Amino acid sequence: MTSNYFNNLNEEVKEYFKILSPEFPNWLIDYIETPEMKRIDGISIFCGTDYTKLFDNKFWYSNLDHSIGVALIIWNFTKDKKQTLSGLFHDIATPTFKHCIDFMNGDSEHQESTESLTEDIIRNSKEITNLLKRDNIKIEEVADYHIYPIADNDTPQLSADRFEYTFANGLAFFRIWNLEKIKEIYNNICIIKNENNIDELGFKDIKICEEYINLISELWPKWISNEDRVTLQFFADIVKSMNIKGYLSINDLYTYSEKEIINRILTCKDSYIKENFIKFQNSTSVFGSETKVANKYCITTKGKKRYIVPLVNYNGKAVRISQISESAKIAIDNYLNIKQIPYVGLNFDFVPYELK
Repeated sequence: MTSNYFNNLNEEVKEYFKILSPEFPNWLIDYIETPEMKRIDGISIFCGTDYTKLFDNKFWYSNLDHSIGVALIIWNFTKDKKQTLSGLFHDIATPTFKHCIDFMNGDSEHQESTESLTEDIIRNSKEITNLLKRDNIKIEEVADYHIYPIADNDTPQLSADRFEYTFANGLAFFRIWNLEKIKEIYNNICIIKNENNIDELGFKDIKICEEYINLISELWPKWISNEDRVTLQFFADIVKSMNIKGYLSINDLYTYSEKEIINRILTCKDSYIKENFIKFQNSTSVFGSETKVANKYCITTKGKKRYIVPLVNYNGKAVRISQISESAKIAIDNYLNIKQIPYVGLNFDFVPYELK
């Protein structure tokens, strides 16, 4: 396999990809090497958390890594090029800092505000459209992964996208498993007809499904933690302030890598933006409050509750694990009942710029 991307890839990620698809589909490499896909290699899936002491991310995991992981899961179970490409392209329209921009757009709970450009980016790419013509595939067959239930489906079902970012988060964001455990879990997956007679990824074995739930129920609260919500909203406010003051355009979020934009912030002529960003980078704690705290960066926002209630094969029938496992039901219910404290913040005063 000759590819600049794969030559520079983290060794643990290489092994992880082999688990997702023991035989790599080499035809996919040409698509991975297009400029539009390589752009998202400069975007982390961890939404700004790589740039602050509030988190201890284990290694860089890009949006391209995630997209390839999704594609490999789809290929492993379907061997369908169109579905696989829809998974590869599903985040091609992701802006720098990912869901932080959804927060900037006021979409913190659904985090879907930036998805609409996917087809336009594919259609306007000479390299991708030429490859699709070569492979006799229509743009509309790969531009919306929502049409393929193995690639994507509604929460709390198990899809390739949801499965992959859970695996990746459990490796690099908050370590809850190793590659051996991922392999054990993944090798227990098959395609099952769900309660609506639609294909869905599901478990063959109840015990392994229970273990999966018990492990990822440690991860779910991290995605709505005070630290996570503060980080995403702070990045949203910094980017908004940079944009209002003319240091950053919205188009720049679809052109430059995160590290390039971080450098812009740190070299910004506006000392108020720059100095407060440095304070954020060096912060080691956040606070939560029932009421707004004066003279502090204090915001109110809700995070998206991401979770999975997988299907499991039970006496020849497809059943949700929460219906047959008390431990899984308790873990899921405990997460869903978490109350997000109304106000969270950082221990310094920062007020983002507003349009006049």
